[in-house]
Amino acid sequence: MNQKPFWKQKKLHQFSEQEWESVCDGCGRCCLHKLEDSDTGELHFTRIACRLLDVDTCRCNNYAERFSFVPDCIALKHDLYNTLKWLPSSCAYRLLAEGKDLPDWHPLVSGDQQTVAIAGISIRNFAVSEDNAGDPIGYIIDDL
Repeated sequence: MNQKPFWKQKKLHQFSEQEWESVCDGCGRCCLHKLEDSDTGELHFTRIACRLLDVDTCRCNNYAERFSFVPDCIALKHDLYNTLKWLPSSCAYRLLAEGKDLPDWHPLVSGDQQTVAIAGISIRNFAVSEDNAGDPIGYIIDDL
């Protein structure tokens, strides 16, 4: 019997906590600093990562207490509609919220966490920690 995976059976708000956390592919893209043009509202991603993000592993160094250290960290909740524009287009939460499926490189599909890096989705090879960055304008990236 071939049963559909949970993300094809349930809506985001129906995911258990464990299912919710497993949807994160660990790319680190949501932890990149973003700049919003105050005139146009256009959003620009930068190569600058949150100081809590380990840019080599793409994991938060203090995930459980991140809001204590980074109060403006975006909390991804089952109701993503207020945060969708801040999430990269490749984000699994965003894809599912938009009614799309997970891509082949996603660890839940591939069974391998390394496929995120192999597919070039991970920020591992281009991000710089905010502790080592200068003026964010010089770190804006065209496409993410």
